[in-house]
Parts: sequence; structure tokens; C-alpha cells
Amino acid sequence: MKNTVQRTVSPIDGSVLVERPLASDDEVENTLARAAEAQKKWRQVPVTQRVALVRKMVEWCIARADSIGEELTRQMGRPIAYTPNEIRRGFQERALHMASLAEESLADIQVTPGRRFIRREPLGVVLVVAPWNYPWLTSVNAVVPALLAGNSVILKMAQQTPLVAERYAEAFQAAGLPDGVFQFLHLDHDQTARVIRDERIAFVAFTGSVEGGHAVQRAAAERFIATGLELGGKDPAYVRADADLASAVENLVDGSYFNSGQSCCGIERIYVQRSIYPSFVDGFVDLTRKYTLGNPLERQTTLGPMVKTQAAGLVRAHIKDAVGKGAKALIDPKSFPADKEGTPYVAPQVLVDVDHRMQVMTEETFGPVVGIMAVETDEDAIRLMNHSRYGLTASIWTKDAEAALRIGDRVETGTWFMNRCDYLDPALAWTGVKDSGRGCTLSRLGIEAFTRPKSFHLKLA
Repeated sequence: MKNTVQRTVSPIDGSVLVERPLASDDEVENTLARAAEAQKKWRQVPVTQRVALVRKMVEWCIARADSIGEELTRQMGRPIAYTPNEIRRGFQERALHMASLAEESLADIQVTPGRRFIRREPLGVVLVVAPWNYPWLTSVNAVVPALLAGNSVILKMAQQTPLVAERYAEAFQAAGLPDGVFQFLHLDHDQTARVIRDERIAFVAFTGSVEGGHAVQRAAAERFIATGLELGGKDPAYVRADADLASAVENLVDGSYFNSGQSCCGIERIYVQRSIYPSFVDGFVDLTRKYTLGNPLERQTTLGPMVKTQAAGLVRAHIKDAVGKGAKALIDPKSFPADKEGTPYVAPQVLVDVDHRMQVMTEETFGPVVGIMAVETDEDAIRLMNHSRYGLTASIWTKDAEAALRIGDRVETGTWFMNRCDYLDPALAWTGVKDSGRGCTLSRLGIEAFTRPKSFHLKLA
């Protein structure tokens, strides 16, 4: 018998935190119909009014950042010391920056004043399929620009974080968004595929796994609609001999373990020039040992559980595979008492003597473990960074900006960082290459992605 209820199991203690019925066929149909009808009126609303409504929505969320943060911690396990900042910092910054770009980005492109111009029209109904690891940050990349561009939006949030969709709806209602312009549905995979195939869906914005991206693409392939796919990564860092060592260590430790390593742009492999390799590894290990693994509802916790025991099992399997092929693990899990086999609680791990025969250096681990490998030259680092089916972000740590540009030009990645790895600038395009996906969010280009060009050629008698 098909399951009709969606359950969210908290990784903190394994309890069922939220139960929601999956949408019925009638609810799906009614939601699609409302979205299509509401969009016809919403597209006529001036951009300035759309911007004002988005700003009010953000204000509502900011005022409730602490409570939203706590329920996010309970849903997916990130320490409560950090979850409110997903709203106060990244969510707020991205939403407001895109709002500030909307009028200029959506303005007519004049060829001959008043006679020939290109207008950016909304696509229609946009389906946003968002993940659990950064549910507010990933969803805002699509929800806000889609609405600013004059589309209506249906949000399908991951099973692990359903309350995010419900809070969005409350926030937009409080802001005065017209009924039907933003809606959400709790769906399983088969239902999601059927919605994608529906003729009223004009665009799909998906963030998730490569396998999920393929499923979205298969469903969309039956129709002539575009998809935006952000599918994860195996993001590398390269530390040159001239780097500020202390800064590189501090930032790369945080980039490796924040959110328990459950970030598509988290640092998963590090290449260090041999002359500073021992010092870098020593500093990295010392700082890693200062993490506190435990209950994420406790303020002193800096590393929470992974989202599921199954995910933790994959991390442990990658570590075992690496050690079995000659890698050395530098962190004793016993020094983190909360680490227990068969639970989502996993100690952070540093692996050395690694190479690309090992899964931990080639396959997405998505957990609190990083391999650190010595290299001799820039050429070695470029070759190894590019030896991946992913290409979301990559970073270089150096005092030489010209070298950073020269090397970055040859690295196959959507974003190239120098001396940082932890910030998505909303003024820059967020995109990936290879199996990290396709399409673009954030920046002016990210707003334009939710439009189609329409040319007007007016010949006066």
C-alpha cells in the first residue's frame, strides 16, 4: 500500500518530529490551477510592488529568526548556535540584493527608443525543488527571483525540512502576496515527476543530488521547458607555499566541517605545496580537535549529527576505504565521546597519505571528513583539482593575485575563490559545470534566468 504520510525524523534523537499528509491528486490539481491563474495577474503587478512584497516577507522571517532557527535545528541537526544565521545573514542578504537588482534587470532593453526593444517576460509557473541541508539559502536563490520576475511559484521542500515551506507561506501571506502566487506541496518522488510533466509548469529549479537531477531532467525531457540544476560537488582547495598559513587553516577547517560537512560547496579535498604541508596539517588537526560534537540544541555544540544514520554510514565507509588503501586517519574518534557507530553522530576526520584511488578524494562524501594531499607544483594542483566529475567551487590560498587568476582560469569550476571558500556573493552568478549541474542563480543573471526575451518591433506609419 502506498504511503500517504510524510514523516520527518529528527537526527537529534530519532523521534518523529513532523508528520504531514502527501498532497492528494485533487490538491495537486487545485494548486496548479491556482498558480496558473494567479500568475496572469501577478505578471501585471509593477516590479516596484513585487520588490516591496519581497522585502516585507524578509522582514517577517528576520523577526522570527530564532524560532525558525530552532525548528531548523530540530529538523536537520545543525547546531542552534548557527541556524538562526541562515535567516539573518545569507537568506536576508540574498533576498534583498536580488530585490535591489530587479528593476534594472527586468527593464526593457532598448535598441531604438520606443520602436525596437526587448522585454523580459516571466516564464509562468515555476516549480522549486529544494533540499534539506541549507533549505532557506538554496530555496531563496529561486523563489525570490522567480517571483520578482513575475512568475508564480510552487515550492516542494525536502521531506527532512517541511516546516520551511510552511513558514514561507506564512511570511508571504503576512506580506500581502496575492493568493496563489506562492504555494507549496508535500510530494513524493513520483508525484514530483508528474507535476514536472504538467503543461502548466514552465520551469523547474532543482537543488539536490546528481541522481535527483537526472530524474528531474528525465521528467522535463518530455516537454520543451528549461531546468536549473544545482547538484553538488567535490570541492577542492589549493594552498600555495606563499599563503597566510594561519588564515588558510582556520578557514579551510570551517569550510570542511561547517554543517557537519553537508554542503554542496563544502571543502572535501585539499592540496598543499609540500614545503608547508607538515605545518598546515599540524595546524589543521589541532583546530579540528577543538570541535564539540553533541546535541545541537546545546549552545556549546559546534558539530551536530548528520541528517541520517545512513549518511553517517557513507562517511564511515569512505574513511574505511581510504585507510584500507593506505591513508592515515589523524583524529581518534574516541576523543569525541558522542561519536557512535550506528548513529548520525560522526567525529570530524582528517586523512593524509591520500590519493585519487580513494573514494574520499573522488566521490562526494558530504560529511565531516577531508583528505589532505601534498603537491609539488601549480601544475600538479590544477591536474588534481580538475580530476573530478564535479565542478561547483574551488579555492586557492596565496598572496599572489596574478597567480590566482592564472590558475583559476584553468580550473574547471563554476566559482573560483581566492583566500576564502565560505561565501556566496549574491552579486555573482552561482553556477556549476560537469556533474555539478547547469543554469544560474543569484546576480542579475539569476533573475534573467526566470524570464524569456520577447522582441517588440514597432514600425510607425
